[in-house]
This record gives sequence, C-alpha cells and structure tokens, in this order.
Amino acid sequence: MSSGQGRAIMVQGTASSAGKSFLVAGLCRLLANEGLSVAPFKAQNMSNNAFVTAEGLEIGRAQAVQAFAARIRPHVDMNPVLLKPEADHRSQVVVMGKPVATLAAAAYQELKEQIWGDVTAAVGRLREGHDVVVIEGAGSPAEINLKARDISNMRVALHARSPVLLVGDIDRGGVFAHLYGTYWLLDPPERALVKGFVINKFRGDPSLLEPGLTDIARLTDGVPVAGVIPWVHDLRLPEEDSVAIDRRKDAGGPFDGLDVAVLRFPRIANFDDFDPLEAEADVRVRYVEGPSDLREPDLIILPGTKATVADLDWLRSRGLEEELRRSATMGVPVIGICGGFQMLGRSIDDPDGVESTVRSIEGLGLIDAQTRFSPAKRTRQSTAVIVTGEGMLRGLKGVAVDGYEIHAGRTTIDGPVAVRTVGGDPLGALDDGGWVFGCYLHGLFRADLLRQRLLENVARLRGKHYRPSRIESDDAAFDRLAHLLRSSLDLDLVHRLLEQV
Repeated sequence: MSSGQGRAIMVQGTASSAGKSFLVAGLCRLLANEGLSVAPFKAQNMSNNAFVTAEGLEIGRAQAVQAFAARIRPHVDMNPVLLKPEADHRSQVVVMGKPVATLAAAAYQELKEQIWGDVTAAVGRLREGHDVVVIEGAGSPAEINLKARDISNMRVALHARSPVLLVGDIDRGGVFAHLYGTYWLLDPPERALVKGFVINKFRGDPSLLEPGLTDIARLTDGVPVAGVIPWVHDLRLPEEDSVAIDRRKDAGGPFDGLDVAVLRFPRIANFDDFDPLEAEADVRVRYVEGPSDLREPDLIILPGTKATVADLDWLRSRGLEEELRRSATMGVPVIGICGGFQMLGRSIDDPDGVESTVRSIEGLGLIDAQTRFSPAKRTRQSTAVIVTGEGMLRGLKGVAVDGYEIHAGRTTIDGPVAVRTVGGDPLGALDDGGWVFGCYLHGLFRADLLRQRLLENVARLRGKHYRPSRIESDDAAFDRLAHLLRSSLDLDLVHRLLEQV
C-alpha cells in the first residue's frame, strides 16, 4: 500500500470497443509485475455484464477483471457508477454498487452532478490506497453533444491531473483520422493531457505504418505514438459491450463437436458466462435470434437478461417458444441462467411492478418452478453445491462451484432441486427427465469439472464428439497480455508520465 496520493494514468478511446478495457487490464498486470500496488478505475460503465463484490455490491465485469489482473480484490470504488440498460432509452442506475433509480437518458443527465461527488471520492480513495490507479474512459471524449455533462473522460482526467493515452482501433480502418479528429475536438486544457497515442489491433508489417506515425505526431503538436499493439487472436478476456456478440461470426457448416445455441436476447446480460464454452475446441457457440438461426443444436442456452418479461415476449414474438418446446421434446438439452432460468418455469409474477407493467406472465413451463419479483435485489457471491447426479448433471453430485447472483426475483422450485448454496438455499432446478436445467449462478461454466462433465453428458446423449480442452487460466492470460504490452508500448514514456503526476 502506498502512503499519500498515488499516481494515475488514463486510457481513453476514439470510440467504444477501441481496446480501452484490454489496455487497462494489461497495464494493471504489467505494473503489478513490477511490484507496484495497482488498482483500476472507471467512473461510469454502461453494461449488463456485472460482477458482485465480496460486499455484495455491483460493478462492471470489466473492472472486476482488471482488478484480478492487478492481483487485488474487486471493490466498488473501482466503478462507482454502473448503468444497466433495460430498454433503448432507459437504464437502471447503480451508484456505489446499489440501484438508486431507473431513468430515461435525459433524466440521467440531470442526475450526473449529484453523482460526480461519488466519482471523485472513489478515485481519491483508490489513489490513497495504491501506488498507481489506471483509469479507463468511456466511449469517446470527443462526443461534443455530451461533453458538457461528461463524468467519464476528460473531466476525470482534469480532476486527477492524469496524463492520457488515446487508443484507436486500426482494424476498423481510419485510425489516423480518428486520433486526429478526437485530439482536435478536445479543448486546449484537455489536449494538454494527451501524452501519447496507441494503435490497437494491428495486423501486418509494422514498417508500413512508419510514415503515418511520424505524420500524426507532426499534426498533433508532437504527441507521439506510444505503441502499436498487434492483433491478438486467442486472448480471451471478458467483453462488456454486447456489440461484441454481433462481431462474432457464425461459421456454420459441418461440425463434429457440440453445437451450442445461445439465445441473443435484446437485453442480454452477463454473456461472458459462456466464454469458457467458446474456449473449448470441440464446442461451437452460436448466438441466435430466430428459428432459422437455431437449426439443430445439441444444446440450447437461455442466458441472463436485464428484462426477463420483455425478453420472454421477444422470444415468443420470434417464434422461438415453439422451437424450444419441439427441441426439448426431441431430446435437445436446455439450460437457463438467471433470467433464462426464470423463463423456464411455469410463471413469473411481478405484483409490485419491479421490472415491468406486466403483473403476471406464463413461463415456458419446462421446469416445475415459479418466480416472483420483489423490490429487494439479491446481489451476492455464492458457493453452490450440485445436489443431484441426474441427466446432464450425471457425475456431478456433491461438486461445489463458486460464482455470484444478481437477480430481483425469488424462485420457488416445486420439482427436483439441482443446486443449493452451502447454506441450503435452492439455487437451481432440473426437469423430471434431467435434461432441462436452470440456475441462478453466474460463472457456472468457469468451473472446469462441472463444464467438462456437463458437456460430456450432453455429447453422450447427442452421439457427438467432445474431448475437454486445456483452457488457459485467466492469470496466465493476464501475464501474456502484460508481455505483449511490454514488447509493444514505449514503457519509458509510460513511466515518465507516471512520475510527472
């Protein structure tokens, strides 16, 4: 731990998904490997991929990953404001880990000034407790229609007097225009904080970039390119933006292994639950939106969602309910996680209007359970124990799995209970046949034994090929990312910037 005020460096991007979270995670591990006490920080995150801290508070999943990269425990100060979209123009506002309101975009703009005090206090506490705070921006600092009420980008940098690295994604094309345009749309005091550009996701011969590297420095008051980071094909770190799903290509065609179809709900949440499945060589994960996409999968997954009732309506409007029932009848296993679990039951009741104006809706009826929403939201880390060895859970009875819960509903299970917390609370259920399974636990598939046994059971049922893959640990991935940055970034510049703070 440091004494006094820790140093800070900030990573901002020319656009969403430019690589900010990736770069912050790598810097956290790189600096931690140098013996520094490091913490990540992001003032405001908009994502339905959330994590629950040991204190039962919600933060963005990306900041939790960055904390693990820094070898410290995730804390709510790392992400004081989390916006969880519920509709195109409405989000649940989570401040210091607890929901405070559900607001339209315009109303949230009015709330920002009240929240700013939470932002500055949080980053101040982190700086008091660590040698370095690596700050992540949100979206782009050059959104001129939003700058007046910005609490995520240059306002944070000015408050923290933090040097800024501006990162652009060259794989999208136009990276020099993005860097140049962003820089010159900033106000002079903001431009003065931009100390280096980073070009991310580069494929090819770096020598071809040389004229551009020289010219962008000349065109931006001498700001140097601090690094060119090559494209990384197989570094699997969780992504916070569901746009990442849209970029994943459905290879289609023949496949000898297990074909897994995940329903791509409009308000999908915690889709990083399925990253371990995607890392399996003998598993193909596809995100589907309609019956024609579904085809003939070996396993169907209903993921978490920020709006269970609305996404259940969406599922029905797409004709997916009939396909789900047909598939289950034909022996295709079905798994529901969190909101997906709630959908699998007989009914969902919301008498207090916690989630929607619909007071009661019929569920899919594939599991003998019913859910009732209440204002009290459950956010906690949990250790779950598999209490049955039937169907897809064959060979797993007694196995313990760590994860976390984020849900407002409470589910009463009238059929076979499949999973309980160590305290005895029912957390998941099976149908009578053992091939429809629902559970509240996020992070379920990160447990190697559970994931591999479950997939082996599904493969045996479906007559398919599956051999467990050796999956790189998160810790090894962080070290590999740090090594990549060490060879790609001008670390002398990074350390000089830290010394200037």
